[in-house]
Amino acid sequence: MKLITTIAALRLELGRCRKRGRRIGFVPTMGFLHEGHLSLVCQARKDNDVVVVSIFVNPIQFGPREDFKTYPRDLKRDMGLLRGFADFVFAPSARELYPEGFCTFVEVRGLSDEYCGRIRPGHFTGVATVVTKLLNIVAPDAAYFGQKDAQQAAVIRRMVEDLNVPADIKVMPTVRESDGLAMSSRNTYLSSKERQEAVVLFQALKSAEHAVDTGLRDAQKIRGMLEDFIAHTPSARIDYIEIVDKKTFERVKTVGRDALLLLAVYIGKTRLIDNVLLKARQGRG
Repeated sequence: MKLITTIAALRLELGRCRKRGRRIGFVPTMGFLHEGHLSLVCQARKDNDVVVVSIFVNPIQFGPREDFKTYPRDLKRDMGLLRGFADFVFAPSARELYPEGFCTFVEVRGLSDEYCGRIRPGHFTGVATVVTKLLNIVAPDAAYFGQKDAQQAAVIRRMVEDLNVPADIKVMPTVRESDGLAMSSRNTYLSSKERQEAVVLFQALKSAEHAVDTGLRDAQKIRGMLEDFIAHTPSARIDYIEIVDKKTFERVKTVGRDALLLLAVYIGKTRLIDNVLLKARQGRG
């Protein structure tokens, strides 16, 4: 496994791989890796001859009051976790990706405007810009993302399709802790009590699944049910609860076969997101 910090060096190495007919898989991350990230790396390892993992805390996707400075970083730890799975770790500086005079940004309209995009203005422009740059630099055959960040994955899919980027985007299932909490680098911010209470997100998703399975289809009633459910957790504060079409991300009034439930909830000061596909059975409700 080789650590690379410059675009030129990475392109040189990957150019050699392509000349040998190697298939390249790519996993972009912001580091402080957990089992969710590693599941993407393992899938990339299965599907490809060469695996590249980027580690870069992207400054342009953080708002001025967000946690860019405190976001957990530990490159040495990450390198240890990736050993035996990745061939190249690309860990550029901010100056390497955004040199002086940088002024070009990628905006995916519509998909970026609602939900997390409304709460975090400019976030998805930062995400789309850095992912575009990384895909151009690595030029992978396939790139891997997690379903936990469902809106981010949808934005990236749209961007890749619209800009004719020749990479296959693979969105893999959310990896969870034993109690159901979705794995996230930000889970480290939680106190022990908050960590226990954070499971309310998963419990809310499961209760919505059960309600739909037993015939409830009204999206407003499901949202109300979840608001009441989450309100019983002392440290929880709802950012949003939305039920949307899984492809267009437009809000739906009635849960059909392709509805996606999105949750964003503050546990203490830590904002957590999660989601689940609600599958209404035919002939019920």
